[in-house]
Amino acid sequence: QGQLVESGGGLVQAGDSLRLSCEASGRRFDRGVMAWFRQAPGKEREFVAAITPFNFKTYYGDFVAGRFTISRNDGSRDNAKNTLYLQMTNMRPEDTAVYFCAERPSQSEIEIRAEATYDRWGQGTQVTVSS
Repeated sequence: QGQLVESGGGLVQAGDSLRLSCEASGRRFDRGVMAWFRQAPGKEREFVAAITPFNFKTYYGDFVAGRFTISRNDGSRDNAKNTLYLQMTNMRPEDTAVYFCAERPSQSEIEIRAEATYDRWGQGTQVTVSS
């Protein structure tokens, strides 16, 4: 089945930048939509960004306001590994959260922001932004 493994989290100051990575392995069929979600202490998990395979169409949560960029490197068709990225700039204390990578087999854009439509999740990486 494979797994998703996030990296790149850490402690930064307000206004700084950070890049998260998520290495996905094991899914040996056509790539699906990949996304980032986040969960702050005491809050529900929320949608951050998503990207479709092949045409790389992107979607963002309203709070992103142009500060984050999602991208992906799907490698070759014979390679079961691909990598998802989230470049975050001009970070704010309210961006503090655990960031999760997610994937779903569907390539459709329908309900792309819906957490329940994703069937593979990473363990999360902590991002802390100090003021």
